[in-house]
Amino acid sequence: MEPVIRQLKQAGLRVLEHEPLSKHTSFRIGGPVRAMVFPDIYGEAQLVLAAQILREAGIQPLLIGNGSNLLAADGPMDRIAIKTHDGMSQIEHRIERRGGNCIYAPAGMLLSRVATAARDLGYAGLEFAHGIPGTLGGAVYMNAGAYGGEMAQMVTQVRYLDETLTLQTAGTAELGFAYRHSRFSGAEDIILGAELHLQPGKREEITAKMDELAQKRKTSQPLEWPSAGSTFKRPKEGYAAALIEQAGLKGCAIGGAQVSEKHAGFVINRGGATCEDVLRLMAHIQETVYRRAGMQLEPEVKVVS
Repeated sequence: MEPVIRQLKQAGLRVLEHEPLSKHTSFRIGGPVRAMVFPDIYGEAQLVLAAQILREAGIQPLLIGNGSNLLAADGPMDRIAIKTHDGMSQIEHRIERRGGNCIYAPAGMLLSRVATAARDLGYAGLEFAHGIPGTLGGAVYMNAGAYGGEMAQMVTQVRYLDETLTLQTAGTAELGFAYRHSRFSGAEDIILGAELHLQPGKREEITAKMDELAQKRKTSQPLEWPSAGSTFKRPKEGYAAALIEQAGLKGCAIGGAQVSEKHAGFVINRGGATCEDVLRLMAHIQETVYRRAGMQLEPEVKVVS
């Protein structure tokens, strides 16, 4: 691992060694990776370079956007992560206009900033995404959605590196979108950016809708606590939160992990929660709901180790 880390640094990439994932996940949970690479997100060159160096060394990188849907293991991980989102980025300078009411943005940009920039350009359609804390790449990867909207409704094209690091472009028919799923889910591809088809709109109306949804989130979700958003996917019948609440699990806690008393669909970090705490609580929720309702809840959170 040492020679590869040295090579990354010599290539001019910013690298932090033994970097805790707890600093890069919304759960605030996770032990250190051997190294984390921070490519310049304003272009693709450094991301491609980092991927090439790791590929040649036979290393599959751990890709992290904003870490908003990840539960990371507690102990040290002998892995190299690539952080595709820079919290200091200014997305407004990276949105590109395309023909036919389309815009293009890099994968590492926060989805909320993509929505804001689109609004400022006079485009509606991303209001639902304004409060989603992930990056555009992560949103495409899992077909993120909220309040009746999802990425599948507007993504028209995705640029990505395939498993051989060949630049590819996938159109709508090739993206394989389904509920919280895309063709990239579980694959080794690296999403570089996406084109979105939006609709012309009035800034004040778009802003009003964003404000309305933000208030709904604030009222109904435990935004004051670290979490990874909805812990479980929506089952075929009903809603995960309702099933969990009906099972009497609101407020149930194991260690520092707790089922939110505000929204049962969220497992939160009440302070000092470990990955093991969260996994044990998730297993208890699944077992209890299955026993009482006969429904098997499927995790929406991705576990990395």
